[in-house]
Amino acid sequence: MASSSSSDSKKQICCKLGLKPLTGTNILYYYIPAHGVFSYTALSVNVMNPSLVFRVCSKRDVTNILLCQTLIGSGLYLYNRPHLKSLPMKEKILYSSFGAVTFSLGSVLIWAILRSVVPQNVGLCTVAGIGSGLALVKIARNYVEHNDSLVEKNA
Repeated sequence: MASSSSSDSKKQICCKLGLKPLTGTNILYYYIPAHGVFSYTALSVNVMNPSLVFRVCSKRDVTNILLCQTLIGSGLYLYNRPHLKSLPMKEKILYSSFGAVTFSLGSVLIWAILRSVVPQNVGLCTVAGIGSGLALVKIARNYVEHNDSLVEKNA
């Protein structure tokens, strides 16, 4: 009984914080995608203001690391969505990978263009990168949820 009470207590704490319990499924399809959003935001700062990131991580270029984490997070997010559930695994992998790559590299292109337009001010570039990144994540999430709702309506 004590372990059940302890487990319930942990679930309540997670719910209050807006987190999901640590299960294999939640790690793959909630926490890794959440980390992907964090990496995506850091990638936006890296593209918009590389000198700032270089000051923090001066020993190596973290662009590829951030991009890889972003691709994994967004790919896993898409892979587990209801609108892809009925597809064979190979197609789910193909479509979720395509979506992750298109979203991430499209964002990098947008930031590169935005960087050429925004005045070269460290603070302004950082805010423009984070703001545009969060806006793109919100738009993409709404789009995916809309596709999911169409599947749910037809089910």
